[in-house]
Amino acid sequence: MLKIHGVTRSRASRIIWLCHEIGIGFEQIPVIQAYRLSDPDAADAPLNTRSPQFMALSPASAIPVIEDGPLVLRESMACNLYLARKYGQPYGPADAPEDALMMQWSFYAATSIEPDALTLLYVYGPGKALSSGEKASVENAAERLKRPLAVVDEHLSGQNYMVGGRFTVADINMAEVLRYAQCYDPLMEQFPAMNAWLTECQIRPAFQKMWKTRLAEPE
Repeated sequence: MLKIHGVTRSRASRIIWLCHEIGIGFEQIPVIQAYRLSDPDAADAPLNTRSPQFMALSPASAIPVIEDGPLVLRESMACNLYLARKYGQPYGPADAPEDALMMQWSFYAATSIEPDALTLLYVYGPGKALSSGEKASVENAAERLKRPLAVVDEHLSGQNYMVGGRFTVADINMAEVLRYAQCYDPLMEQFPAMNAWLTECQIRPAFQKMWKTRLAEPE
């Protein structure tokens, strides 16, 4: 059985969402991020990213990691693209061009959107009082995101999904990155096509199943 190492409050969420869409059974090993623990090296610390048994799988000390038989695979985007290819249609590529496009949008999300989107997630909160430095950080991140989000919005203005006219792993990978910026309405409301698509992604039963599990975990 497929094993997913990582709590759902991590990038493991995108793998779990895909598994629910496809209907893949999996065992989840709830490895928690070391930075969330007061003493991750304590003898009674829960399994975490600095635990020796986990670092044997992930020398970078990062979740998620999947095990699929003898294959140990790190990096959530790589994990999702692998699983989509293995299990095929409708969530994976039908041919080489679709495969390339799914990689293109996944890498675009990871490189052009995720870093600044994470700044919004970690620094901004509706109603939260921000210091002048935090406010500048949020405003700068939002400004940098305008160009890549405009690219996504324009793409989705003419079609319902990222690739192939159907819901695929490319939608999951992009939606899970954009979720980080979703808290910042002044930015997101500028991109109506992207927002409508993101809402449709997040009302899918597989996303809701993953989200319920995520909310049940400690913050």
